[in-house]
Parts: sequence; structure tokens; C-alpha cells
Amino acid sequence: MSIVDIHELSYSIDNITILENISLQVQKGDYLAVVGPNGGGKSTLVNTILGLNRGYKGSIKLFGDPLKEFKRWEKIGFVPQRVIEIDSKFPITVHETVKLGRISSLRQFWRSHKEENVFIDEVMEMLKIPHLKDRLIGELSGGQKQRVMIARALVSKPELLILDEPNTGVDQETQREFYSFLKRLNREKGITIVFITHDIGVIEDSINSIVTVNRELIKSNNPTTIFNCKVMRDVYGIDSHLQNHRH
Repeated sequence: MSIVDIHELSYSIDNITILENISLQVQKGDYLAVVGPNGGGKSTLVNTILGLNRGYKGSIKLFGDPLKEFKRWEKIGFVPQRVIEIDSKFPITVHETVKLGRISSLRQFWRSHKEENVFIDEVMEMLKIPHLKDRLIGELSGGQKQRVMIARALVSKPELLILDEPNTGVDQETQREFYSFLKRLNREKGITIVFITHDIGVIEDSINSIVTVNRELIKSNNPTTIFNCKVMRDVYGIDSHLQNHRH
């Protein structure tokens, strides 16, 4: 089943082409990495998929529905860039931040439901952050904020989780724990994952598909085949010699 279906997508701003002739399908159960240089159009692609960019050419379908008709946003969880850059004085607790993720799936979101709070607590337990429940979000470390934002994305019970460079500013040990957690979400919970990054060093064995974006798109269902000198030169604009150690 195709969860995201993009056909001949192009997008321009002030006559500057950001994305050109992008065609891509994301299947149910995929773990897809989108890599490319800063300014190459990765975030623009994500924002367009999420309906935040208007005026694009081509077609986008989500869960079989044209983007302009899509209403089931609770099926999609989103973790944005720079999750650690939250104002330290912003007066919202961890529990309140996570609960915001339920808004899209609540018919009467101002009414408190015991079962909703129980589920929120379960998600926070899964991410090992229940002890942070009453802390202000701005007081947390980068890794803790990352977990909170993932919890916020997961409480709507999404079938698709999109993460736009969520590791910016997060230390390497936290990153390793994070990738392990994403692998479990994909393999044990069956959540389809689209992971956007400019760092090819994060690509690991659990990812089953990869695309590179630098205005245009190159796709491979086998990540090892896309890491070659020609592709890296075309995508990043640098001459390089790559040696792939699969260990």
C-alpha cells in the first residue's frame, strides 16, 4: 500500500526552482531516509507533503487521497527541525507539550478524557520521560526535548512518522539511542518512517530505502548502491572517494 505518492512534483519561489520533477512513493512499513545538502530542498519537500506549501505543480496523495482533500492528519506524526531551540522561558510543561499531539484526533479537544491521559502516560513511559512530566519544556536537555517531541508526534497513533533533521545539536550517544528507538518503532510497531538528514553518516542498516534530494531526486531501494562517487558529486557538488564499511 502506498502511503505517500508523489508524481512529477515541482516547486519554485520567486522564479527560483527548489524542487524539480520529483516522483516518489513511500510504501506501508518503509523506513526511508532522505539525504542531501543544506538548501537542497529536503525540508521544502517535507513541508509540501504536509500541505504547508501552496502553488506546487504535480500531484501528491496521502493514504490514497489527493493532498487538497486529505483530512486524516492524525495518521501523520511530525518531528520538526531544531527541537532543542525552544525558549527556556516558554511556560508549558512536558505533559502539556505531549498532549498537544492529540488535538488532531480529538473531536472535543477542550474536554479532559481520562483514557486520553492514560494513553499519553503510556507513550511517555515508552520514551522513558514520565519523570519529566511536570518540568517546563525549555528546561530540558537537547536529548530530552527530542524525546518529548517524538512523544508528541506519537500520541495521535500515527501510521507515518516524518522526522526533519531532529538530531541537530544532539550528542552522539543520544543519537545512537534515538536510531535504536526508531528501528523498534518501524519493526515492532509497524510505523512507516521518513527520516530527513543532510548527514550521510547517520544512515544505518535498519533503513531499507534512501533518496537523495538536491532539487532533483535519486532513489534506491538498496542504500549501499546509492553511496558512490558520482552520486555524491552530483548531490553534494564535491569530488570524493567513498569506501563503504558495512559493519
